[in-house]
Amino acid sequence: MYKGQIMLSLTLNCAILLLQNKISTGEIQMLNKLMFGGETGLSFAANAGLTLLRIFTGIAMAFAHGIGKVPPQEGLIERTASLGFPMPTFFAWAAGLSEFAGGILLAIGLFTRFASFFIAITMIVALVGVHGSDPFATQEKAFLFLFIAIAFLLKGSGDWSIDSFLRR
Repeated sequence: MYKGQIMLSLTLNCAILLLQNKISTGEIQMLNKLMFGGETGLSFAANAGLTLLRIFTGIAMAFAHGIGKVPPQEGLIERTASLGFPMPTFFAWAAGLSEFAGGILLAIGLFTRFASFFIAITMIVALVGVHGSDPFATQEKAFLFLFIAIAFLLKGSGDWSIDSFLRR
């Protein structure tokens, strides 16, 4: 199941539960805030800066790092296994989709917090598992992506995003 299918499945399951009156309005509001939340009413300059950073970071993550990992090649699966992951094919797919699909979602500002979370986890694994003994100059790119992902995880996507439209 692809990440997009999981999100669609989550949305459909929530809709079904809502129709069955098993989810309260407060829970829906909390889920909406978690999925699409973020600060609103930012200045033009703040929105412009967030949007430019979000679009560039997402495109760079998706097309400079993720596109070559989907589908994962045997080398990525073997490297994932050497890191000690129990299901290396699954986790190689997870890493590739986090970078590719997560980067696209970040760039367009849809499910920004979820995308940022998965990108951050992937960058932590890259820093600790792949580049742990490398010099800082090699680790720098993973650190940059990690901290940008954490910033969007905390801040949200800004007013100029699909998330902002959906949270209204």
